Amino acid sequence: MDSILIRRLEVYAYHGVNPEENTLGQRFYVTAELFFDTAEAAENDELEKSVNYAKVCRDIVEYMQGRPYKLIETEANNIARMLLMKYPRICEIAIELEKPDAPVRYSFGTVSVRIKRRWHDAYLSFGSNIGDRKSYIDQALEMLGSTDDNQVKEISDIIETKPYGVTDQPLFLNGCVHLRTLKTPDALLDQLHAIETALGREHQRRWGPRTIDLDIVFYDDKVIDTPDLHIPHIDMANREFVLRPLAQIAGYRRHPLLGITVEQMLAQLEAEK
Repeated sequence: MDSILIRRLEVYAYHGVNPEENTLGQRFYVTAELFFDTAEAAENDELEKSVNYAKVCRDIVEYMQGRPYKLIETEANNIARMLLMKYPRICEIAIELEKPDAPVRYSFGTVSVRIKRRWHDAYLSFGSNIGDRKSYIDQALEMLGSTDDNQVKEISDIIETKPYGVTDQPLFLNGCVHLRTLKTPDALLDQLHAIETALGREHQRRWGPRTIDLDIVFYDDKVIDTPDLHIPHIDMANREFVLRPLAQIAGYRRHPLLGITVEQMLAQLEAEK
Protein backbone atom coordinates (compact mmCIF):
# COMPACT_ATOMS: atom_id res chain seq x y z
CA MET A 1 0.00 0.00 0.00
CA ASP A 2 1.26 3.49 -0.89
CA SER A 3 1.69 6.09 1.83
CA ILE A 4 2.52 9.70 2.62
CA LEU A 5 4.89 10.11 5.56
CA ILE A 6 4.93 13.26 7.72
CA ARG A 7 8.01 13.13 9.97
CA ARG A 8 8.24 14.80 13.38
CA LEU A 9 5.73 17.61 13.04
CA GLU A 10 6.46 19.88 16.03
CA VAL A 11 3.49 20.93 18.15
CA TYR A 12 3.46 22.93 21.39
CA ALA A 13 0.58 21.61 23.49
CA TYR A 14 -0.64 20.92 27.01
CA HIS A 15 -0.85 17.18 27.65
CA GLY A 16 0.38 15.24 30.66
CA VAL A 17 -0.43 13.76 34.04
CA ASN A 18 1.26 16.52 36.04
CA PRO A 19 -0.69 19.80 36.55
CA GLU A 20 2.21 21.94 35.34
CA GLU A 21 2.22 20.12 32.02
CA ASN A 22 -1.36 21.25 31.46
CA THR A 23 -0.54 24.90 32.25
CA LEU A 24 3.03 25.44 31.02
CA GLY A 25 2.90 23.11 28.04
CA GLN A 26 5.76 21.45 26.18
CA ARG A 27 6.97 20.24 22.78
CA PHE A 28 5.58 17.19 21.05
CA TYR A 29 6.58 15.61 17.76
CA VAL A 30 4.09 13.76 15.58
CA THR A 31 5.06 11.35 12.82
CA ALA A 32 2.09 10.25 10.73
CA GLU A 33 2.10 7.69 7.92
CA LEU A 34 -1.06 7.86 5.81
CA PHE A 35 -1.79 4.70 3.81
CA PHE A 36 -3.88 4.99 0.65
CA ASP A 37 -3.69 4.28 -3.09
CA THR A 38 -1.84 7.18 -4.71
CA ALA A 39 -2.13 5.86 -8.30
CA GLU A 40 -5.08 8.01 -9.38
CA ALA A 41 -3.51 11.19 -8.02
CA ALA A 42 -0.14 10.37 -9.59
CA GLU A 43 -1.61 9.60 -13.01
CA ASN A 44 -3.73 12.76 -13.11
CA ASP A 45 -1.37 15.06 -11.17
CA GLU A 46 -4.38 16.32 -9.17
CA LEU A 47 -4.22 17.17 -5.49
CA GLU A 48 -7.97 16.54 -5.13
CA LYS A 49 -7.33 12.84 -5.77
CA SER A 50 -4.68 12.66 -3.05
CA VAL A 51 -4.49 13.60 0.62
CA ASN A 52 -3.40 17.20 1.26
CA TYR A 53 -0.61 16.76 3.81
CA ALA A 54 -0.53 20.51 4.54
CA LYS A 55 -4.14 20.27 5.74
CA VAL A 56 -3.31 17.11 7.67
CA CYS A 57 -0.52 18.97 9.50
CA ARG A 58 -2.89 21.85 10.30
CA ASP A 59 -5.52 19.42 11.61
CA ILE A 60 -3.03 17.63 13.84
CA VAL A 61 -1.78 20.93 15.32
CA GLU A 62 -5.29 22.27 15.92
CA TYR A 63 -6.43 19.00 17.46
CA MET A 64 -3.46 18.74 19.81
CA GLN A 65 -3.84 22.35 20.91
CA GLY A 66 -7.47 21.76 21.82
CA ARG A 67 -8.55 19.57 24.70
CA PRO A 68 -5.66 18.36 26.94
CA TYR A 69 -5.19 14.66 27.71
CA LYS A 70 -3.21 12.97 30.46
CA LEU A 71 -1.80 10.19 28.30
CA ILE A 72 0.00 10.39 24.97
CA GLU A 73 -1.60 6.99 24.25
CA THR A 74 -5.01 8.68 24.31
CA GLU A 75 -3.83 11.59 22.20
CA ALA A 76 -2.24 9.36 19.55
CA ASN A 77 -5.38 7.23 19.35
CA ASN A 78 -7.62 10.27 18.95
CA ILE A 79 -5.40 11.86 16.29
CA ALA A 80 -5.56 8.65 14.25
CA ARG A 81 -9.34 8.39 14.57
CA MET A 82 -9.83 12.07 13.68
CA LEU A 83 -7.78 11.77 10.51
CA LEU A 84 -9.38 8.51 9.40
CA MET A 85 -12.85 10.00 9.77
CA LYS A 86 -11.94 13.31 8.11
CA TYR A 87 -10.02 11.93 5.10
CA PRO A 88 -11.97 9.07 3.48
CA ARG A 89 -9.11 8.17 1.12
CA ILE A 90 -6.96 7.09 4.07
CA CYS A 91 -7.59 3.43 4.86
CA GLU A 92 -4.92 3.00 7.53
CA ILE A 93 -2.73 5.30 9.59
CA ALA A 94 0.36 4.90 11.76
CA ILE A 95 1.07 7.53 14.40
CA GLU A 96 4.15 8.06 16.54
CA LEU A 97 3.73 10.73 19.21
CA GLU A 98 6.97 11.83 20.91
CA LYS A 99 7.32 13.65 24.19
CA PRO A 100 10.98 14.76 24.32
CA ASP A 101 10.62 16.89 27.46
CA ALA A 102 8.75 14.38 29.59
CA PRO A 103 9.29 15.04 33.33
CA VAL A 104 11.54 12.03 34.01
CA ARG A 105 14.58 12.25 36.31
CA TYR A 106 16.84 10.37 33.94
CA SER A 107 18.74 11.18 30.77
CA PHE A 108 16.86 10.03 27.66
CA GLY A 109 16.33 11.06 24.06
CA THR A 110 12.55 10.94 23.86
CA VAL A 111 9.51 9.09 25.10
CA SER A 112 7.04 8.05 22.43
CA VAL A 113 4.05 5.85 21.66
CA ARG A 114 3.43 4.20 18.29
CA ILE A 115 0.03 3.01 17.12
CA LYS A 116 -1.73 1.83 13.98
CA ARG A 117 -5.42 2.28 13.28
CA ARG A 118 -7.47 1.39 10.21
CA TRP A 119 -10.95 0.98 8.84
CA HIS A 120 -12.32 -2.56 9.10
CA ASP A 121 -14.96 -4.31 6.99
CA ALA A 122 -17.60 -6.02 9.12
CA TYR A 123 -20.62 -7.91 7.83
CA LEU A 124 -23.55 -8.22 10.21
CA SER A 125 -26.76 -10.20 10.09
CA PHE A 126 -29.99 -8.81 11.52
CA GLY A 127 -33.40 -10.27 12.24
CA SER A 128 -36.70 -9.55 13.96
CA ASN A 129 -39.90 -11.54 14.56
CA ILE A 130 -41.79 -9.55 17.21
CA GLY A 131 -44.05 -6.51 16.76
CA ASP A 132 -43.29 -4.10 13.94
CA ARG A 133 -40.37 -6.10 12.58
CA LYS A 134 -39.39 -3.64 9.85
CA SER A 135 -39.43 -0.71 12.26
CA TYR A 136 -37.11 -2.51 14.68
CA ILE A 137 -34.70 -3.27 11.84
CA ASP A 138 -34.79 0.33 10.57
CA GLN A 139 -34.13 1.67 14.07
CA ALA A 140 -31.25 -0.75 14.61
CA LEU A 141 -29.57 0.21 11.34
CA GLU A 142 -30.01 3.90 12.09
CA MET A 143 -28.44 3.47 15.52
CA LEU A 144 -25.62 1.42 14.03
CA GLY A 145 -24.67 4.24 11.66
CA SER A 146 -25.21 7.06 14.14
CA THR A 147 -21.60 7.12 15.40
CA ASP A 148 -18.73 8.68 13.45
CA ASP A 149 -16.64 5.51 13.72
CA ASN A 150 -19.21 3.45 11.79
CA GLN A 151 -20.18 3.78 8.14
CA VAL A 152 -23.09 1.76 6.76
CA LYS A 153 -21.91 0.91 3.24
CA GLU A 154 -24.54 -1.48 1.88
CA ILE A 155 -27.72 -3.18 3.08
CA SER A 156 -29.16 -6.33 1.55
CA ASP A 157 -32.78 -6.92 0.67
CA ILE A 158 -34.89 -7.92 3.66
CA ILE A 159 -36.38 -11.41 3.34
CA GLU A 160 -39.01 -13.27 5.34
CA THR A 161 -37.83 -16.61 6.71
CA LYS A 162 -39.00 -19.48 8.85
CA PRO A 163 -37.55 -19.62 12.39
CA TYR A 164 -34.34 -21.59 12.83
CA GLY A 165 -33.79 -24.01 15.70
CA VAL A 166 -36.95 -23.21 17.66
CA THR A 167 -39.82 -23.34 15.15
CA ASP A 168 -42.85 -22.53 17.34
CA GLN A 169 -42.57 -18.77 16.88
CA PRO A 170 -43.47 -16.11 14.26
CA LEU A 171 -41.71 -15.68 10.93
CA PHE A 172 -38.58 -13.54 10.82
CA LEU A 173 -37.48 -10.64 8.70
CA ASN A 174 -33.76 -11.09 8.01
CA GLY A 175 -30.98 -9.31 6.17
CA CYS A 176 -27.30 -8.35 6.25
CA VAL A 177 -25.37 -5.10 6.30
CA HIS A 178 -21.81 -4.16 5.31
CA LEU A 179 -20.32 -1.90 7.95
CA ARG A 180 -17.04 0.00 7.71
CA THR A 181 -15.89 0.53 11.26
CA LEU A 182 -13.03 1.74 13.42
CA LYS A 183 -14.29 -0.33 16.35
CA THR A 184 -12.52 -3.44 17.53
CA PRO A 185 -14.55 -6.67 17.35
CA ASP A 186 -15.26 -6.54 21.11
CA ALA A 187 -16.28 -2.87 20.99
CA LEU A 188 -18.55 -3.56 18.02
CA LEU A 189 -20.14 -6.48 19.87
CA ASP A 190 -20.77 -4.21 22.86
CA GLN A 191 -22.51 -1.71 20.58
CA LEU A 192 -24.71 -4.43 19.06
CA HIS A 193 -25.74 -5.61 22.52
CA ALA A 194 -26.52 -2.03 23.55
CA ILE A 195 -28.74 -1.58 20.47
CA GLU A 196 -30.56 -4.85 21.17
CA THR A 197 -31.18 -3.79 24.77
CA ALA A 198 -32.38 -0.33 23.73
CA LEU A 199 -34.89 -1.94 21.35
CA GLY A 200 -36.28 -4.22 24.02
CA ARG A 201 -34.68 -7.57 23.29
CA GLU A 202 -35.06 -10.05 26.15
CA HIS A 203 -32.86 -13.16 26.31
CA GLN A 204 -35.46 -15.59 27.65
CA ARG A 205 -34.58 -18.70 25.64
CA ARG A 206 -31.99 -19.64 23.03
CA TRP A 207 -33.14 -18.98 19.46
CA GLY A 208 -36.41 -17.63 20.84
CA PRO A 209 -38.50 -14.65 19.65
CA ARG A 210 -36.76 -11.27 19.62
CA THR A 211 -37.42 -7.66 18.70
CA ILE A 212 -33.99 -7.46 17.09
CA ASP A 213 -31.04 -9.78 16.70
CA LEU A 214 -27.64 -8.45 15.56
CA ASP A 215 -24.66 -10.71 14.92
CA ILE A 216 -21.15 -10.24 13.51
CA VAL A 217 -20.74 -12.67 10.62
CA PHE A 218 -17.36 -11.51 9.25
CA TYR A 219 -14.82 -8.98 10.52
CA ASP A 220 -12.11 -8.55 7.89
CA ASP A 221 -10.62 -12.05 7.61
CA LYS A 222 -10.25 -12.49 11.35
CA VAL A 223 -10.87 -15.75 13.16
CA ILE A 224 -11.91 -15.17 16.79
CA ASP A 225 -13.08 -17.85 19.19
CA THR A 226 -13.73 -16.64 22.73
CA PRO A 227 -16.52 -17.39 25.22
CA ASP A 228 -18.29 -14.18 24.14
CA LEU A 229 -17.44 -13.85 20.47
CA HIS A 230 -17.09 -16.22 17.52
CA ILE A 231 -16.01 -14.86 14.11
CA PRO A 232 -16.86 -16.05 11.51
CA HIS A 233 -20.29 -16.66 12.99
CA ILE A 234 -20.78 -20.25 14.13
CA ASP A 235 -22.88 -22.44 11.82
CA MET A 236 -23.36 -19.69 9.24
CA ALA A 237 -22.83 -22.23 6.45
CA ASN A 238 -26.10 -23.93 7.46
CA ARG A 239 -28.18 -20.78 7.81
CA GLU A 240 -29.94 -19.76 4.64
CA PHE A 241 -31.42 -16.71 6.36
CA VAL A 242 -27.83 -15.45 6.73
CA LEU A 243 -26.30 -16.68 3.47
CA ARG A 244 -29.01 -15.53 1.08
CA PRO A 245 -28.95 -11.80 2.00
CA LEU A 246 -25.19 -11.92 2.60
CA ALA A 247 -24.65 -13.28 -0.92
CA GLN A 248 -26.29 -10.11 -2.30
CA ILE A 249 -23.67 -7.82 -0.80
CA ALA A 250 -20.65 -10.10 -0.21
CA GLY A 251 -21.06 -13.20 -2.32
CA TYR A 252 -17.35 -13.11 -3.20
CA ARG A 253 -16.09 -13.10 0.40
CA ARG A 254 -14.30 -16.26 1.38
CA HIS A 255 -14.79 -17.99 4.71
CA PRO A 256 -11.34 -17.86 6.36
CA LEU A 257 -11.68 -21.39 7.77
CA LEU A 258 -13.77 -23.23 5.17
CA GLY A 259 -11.96 -21.64 2.23
CA ILE A 260 -15.14 -21.20 0.14
CA THR A 261 -17.15 -18.11 -0.75
CA VAL A 262 -20.55 -17.07 0.55
CA GLU A 263 -22.08 -17.92 -2.84
CA GLN A 264 -20.51 -21.38 -2.72
CA MET A 265 -21.82 -21.96 0.81
CA LEU A 266 -25.30 -20.94 -0.32
CA ALA A 267 -25.14 -23.23 -3.37
CA GLN A 268 -24.05 -26.17 -1.22
CA LEU A 269 -26.87 -25.54 1.23
CA GLU A 270 -29.46 -25.34 -1.55
CA ALA A 271 -28.13 -28.58 -3.10
CA GLU A 272 -28.65 -30.39 0.21
CA LYS A 273 -32.37 -29.54 0.39
